[in-house]
Amino acid sequence: MPSRAGSVTSSIRTRRQPSRGTAGFDFTLHIHDVCADMVSRLPELSHIDIERVAISFSQARKRVAHGLYATTTPMRFEDGALIGVRRSRKYSVQRLFDDQQREMLYIVSFYLPRFMDVCFKEKLITIIHELWHISPDFNGDLRRHSGRCYVHTRSQKEYDAQMAQFADRWLDSNPSPKRFEFLHLSFDELTSKHGKVYGIKIPHPKLLPVE
Repeated sequence: MPSRAGSVTSSIRTRRQPSRGTAGFDFTLHIHDVCADMVSRLPELSHIDIERVAISFSQARKRVAHGLYATTTPMRFEDGALIGVRRSRKYSVQRLFDDQQREMLYIVSFYLPRFMDVCFKEKLITIIHELWHISPDFNGDLRRHSGRCYVHTRSQKEYDAQMAQFADRWLDSNPSPKRFEFLHLSFDELTSKHGKVYGIKIPHPKLLPVE
């Protein structure tokens, strides 16, 4: 799974969409298409401009069932601020731009092969779970719930149950099966069918000290 990420400087630049003609299976392009379809069909996700959400993959260190399936990285601090304070120091976040100079406000990364090795329904829940983290204001910050557990609320079980309902509603809206048929496969089945799996790999953005 080769990296397509640009070099890390004060900003990160990466190809937003790889070529569809390249041999093998372009994982990040296909996941991007699924995300775009979900955003277009689910009113609860309609605030998301998917063209300003970078889709990436990360390679899981160990091929085990437990661990992260995906993550959402905000490119701003609370309330969309460009500068935040950590341990009494001011920081900005490394910026990310695509080939058309559009700035990305979020990075959604999927951990392979782990993500592809869960069942189809769990894959859908994971995708929507990550999209749901995006702030309703789409300002680069995460969706913040009340209380100490502001990311997932106090009940992870209830949170995941809500994501499962969203997944069912998306399927009930009759999206094209060709768009998501790859999600029925395991990682080994995907590589067996296409020969190789590749995509955009974006390094985690750094916090940059502000003088």
